[in-house]
Amino acid sequence: MKKVIFSASLILLAHTNANACADHDADYDYFNLFTQSIIKDKNYLPFLLTMSNGFHDHEHYDIRNDSIEDWQKYFGKTLSYADTQLLVEKMSMDELNAFKKGGSENSVLKKLGSYNKFHEGIDYLIEAKYLEPFMSIKYVESPNAWYQTPAEGSKDVTQLDYDETIAALTSLYHAARNPEIKLRYGYQLVRFNHYTQNFESAKDAFREFVQPLKLRTAPYYMALDQLAGAQRKVNMKEEANWNFFQVFMNSKSRKESAFTSMKWTDSASFKHLLEKAENPAEKNMAYFLLGYDDFNNPIPMMEKMYDIDPTSEILKVLAARSINELERRYLPGYFIGDDNDVASNSSDKSSENDNEVATGEISFWQKIKNFFSGLFRSNKSETPKKETSLSDKELLNNPHRIPFYTKDVKNSQEDFLNNLDKVTFKISEKSSDEFWKITQAYLAFLKSDYKKSSEILNNVKTSNPEYITEITRMKMLNDIVSQPRIDAEYENYLMTNYSALIKDMTANNDTPDYYGSQDNSTKRFIRDILANRYFIQGEKGKSYLMSNTLSALQYNPDLELVKSVEAFYNKSDKTVLEKELIAKNIDDVGNVDAFFNLIYGDYEMRQTNFEKAKEFYAKAKNFSGIPRFDYSYTEGEPMQTARRSYGNSYDGFSHISSLIFGHNVWESFNSEESQSMKAENFEGFPFIKNEMNKLQLAEAVIQLQKVGAGKNVAASQANQLIGNLMYNTSIMGYYREVFVMDVDNQMGPKFHFYDQEKPNFQYYYKDFNWHSYVENNNLDLAINFYQKALDKSQDDEQKARILFQMASAEQGKFYLYAEKQTLKIDYDDPKYEEKQDAFAKKLNNAQNEKFRTHMANLAKNYGNTQTSKSLQEGCSYYDYFLKTH
Repeated sequence: MKKVIFSASLILLAHTNANACADHDADYDYFNLFTQSIIKDKNYLPFLLTMSNGFHDHEHYDIRNDSIEDWQKYFGKTLSYADTQLLVEKMSMDELNAFKKGGSENSVLKKLGSYNKFHEGIDYLIEAKYLEPFMSIKYVESPNAWYQTPAEGSKDVTQLDYDETIAALTSLYHAARNPEIKLRYGYQLVRFNHYTQNFESAKDAFREFVQPLKLRTAPYYMALDQLAGAQRKVNMKEEANWNFFQVFMNSKSRKESAFTSMKWTDSASFKHLLEKAENPAEKNMAYFLLGYDDFNNPIPMMEKMYDIDPTSEILKVLAARSINELERRYLPGYFIGDDNDVASNSSDKSSENDNEVATGEISFWQKIKNFFSGLFRSNKSETPKKETSLSDKELLNNPHRIPFYTKDVKNSQEDFLNNLDKVTFKISEKSSDEFWKITQAYLAFLKSDYKKSSEILNNVKTSNPEYITEITRMKMLNDIVSQPRIDAEYENYLMTNYSALIKDMTANNDTPDYYGSQDNSTKRFIRDILANRYFIQGEKGKSYLMSNTLSALQYNPDLELVKSVEAFYNKSDKTVLEKELIAKNIDDVGNVDAFFNLIYGDYEMRQTNFEKAKEFYAKAKNFSGIPRFDYSYTEGEPMQTARRSYGNSYDGFSHISSLIFGHNVWESFNSEESQSMKAENFEGFPFIKNEMNKLQLAEAVIQLQKVGAGKNVAASQANQLIGNLMYNTSIMGYYREVFVMDVDNQMGPKFHFYDQEKPNFQYYYKDFNWHSYVENNNLDLAINFYQKALDKSQDDEQKARILFQMASAEQGKFYLYAEKQTLKIDYDDPKYEEKQDAFAKKLNNAQNEKFRTHMANLAKNYGNTQTSKSLQEGCSYYDYFLKTH
């Protein structure tokens, strides 16, 4: 039994980079609201759009094997499809021989009655089951083979005597009287010759044993498939393509393999196919295959298919694929754009070589993808209003209202949505199938023309259960997305009219996961719509809780958002929807009021508003620890979840060491605090306890601040201690987790120098915990207190220590500055090294001019102190500075 224990923080880290993983599934990146599989001919389900597999995932659909259906007919419909499949594919040869001898008790065989009634078919199945284990081409391993070799003892076709097998099958063929059974022996003869690589004999066998029977049942296309394979081997490419094409057209269960076997090397291959097509159905199918190829624009092919047969079922396949392509661009699982993730701060960034790079010709589908990428990018200057008093018209026209559609198209030929709409309208006028009306309604929905979409749907009359399901869902979507404002009245309307949906959305398995697990279901889409509506209405707290749990605020404790969430939590007159759908995401954080007050207290401490921090911390005394969870997995058993127990360790509020007022001996976040930190040698502050909670810490700092207002040595020491506290809890400090709702100082995203921009949520707060951020720059505040300490100090050794601490804070400021500077340069730039060197020089000059002032002061004026000498021995950075300046 293998047991694995891991923490929620590790899950978050893994999920943040999930899209880079090899098992990423592109079919779950968008909201699949239009059900592709409502096409009536389920044999074409494999050819619906998918990005994850060679063919559409259709394993749960009932695509029947036409060979089994032919066997059903042979047995006079005495067996069900399942019984026939069991007889043909599963039943042993011994069982059939026993039936032949009259001794079988098999329930399926008993349904057939006697052996004599179907003796030719039973004899064929006995022979086929004998041959089947050998029906594979002999494996010859390549010297460079990376794949697994066949298991020892496996069989292949070379283990059968060729002459004896051909003679036996030929004899059985001639002895059979039933043409269907004859045809199956003919198939075996073609296949056996193909697999033994007697390709000319395979062609002869088809001509001698299959063609004369003039049957076009399943075994014929099985034999034709084998003939095409043999033709491919003797370089009869056009003939092979044509025969695979015939198999594709006429076989239900062999469409995938036949399509895979067809080789389209150039336009001439399709031209030959069209020239050979003898009837409209064949021409129609040829155009379908051309439209199916994803490097082509399917709409012209749909137009040609329309001219041939506007009622063609395969037209729906191209239409469904095209809609799914639009959904992937237009209805992503979460709406982001280049400027949505993080607030733009271009003024702080330097760039070089910003000239556009010329690109070559791009494919039609790439143009479509590029175009629809623009559908969910908005002008950076268009920021949503924060007021809650927006009019209905303003809400409806808000550029951040999802789903949204932009009409800024430079070239109308690239407006795939409109072109598809036009061709589906033409087809709907000629075809009586309501599929095309549903398609038109859905395209109107994508265009945000909800009125037109609803009007079309209301006029659709159908008894098809799949169509009815799709229509019902689309009517609901039109209703919800067209509503200008989601207020209490409309929330009650939703609970009344869509109670089943809301009930489904409140199920436990739909609660947002710790690490943001999503699926592309309709209920998730409705969650996004409601979250977006609340967001642009200014109800940020409700928007947040539509997609996240309360505990996730720890990852990005934005003050404005936290206040809005708290306001919703304290709302006394919540609607039923608010209680059932939103408030349920207020998960286990212990005492909720303490959770909010701790966030507020931490914020005030970071701003050095110590009195305010004390007030909030006084209300957070019942805080039960930052809500993290540990997951325990034992193989074969369900995942076990337990809230983390901190014991005597820091839990977000308690167990803070007095070393938080000290200075670091060496910079090592992984070491124990006793190794990394050293206490200052000040004994005049007895209110600093060895271990404190945050309320006691705030009280101690307030006392220090009062002492620091004086002009004596104690005032200098007090300000130095406060400076240490602010530095130690900054991004540079050993205790950097203390005021940012984190549990340890390890390199989490809150402590990255390179990702210090505040997330700019423009649409909603979905996947909120993917953006772990907190305003964490205490460095200037630390320097301010150090400066007060320096001004009031009378001791050169203390001044040297203070200046080094100020220099350390200044170095942190440089790291933050440097990460915002960028150099855009191509590797093939002939001046690559020259520009790299110039950029490095620019940063070095900036560091010397702006970020080493206190280091220079220390070296110049206090270089002879014992503190300076000790620092030179223990700090390579300071030693390097002294040697180079």
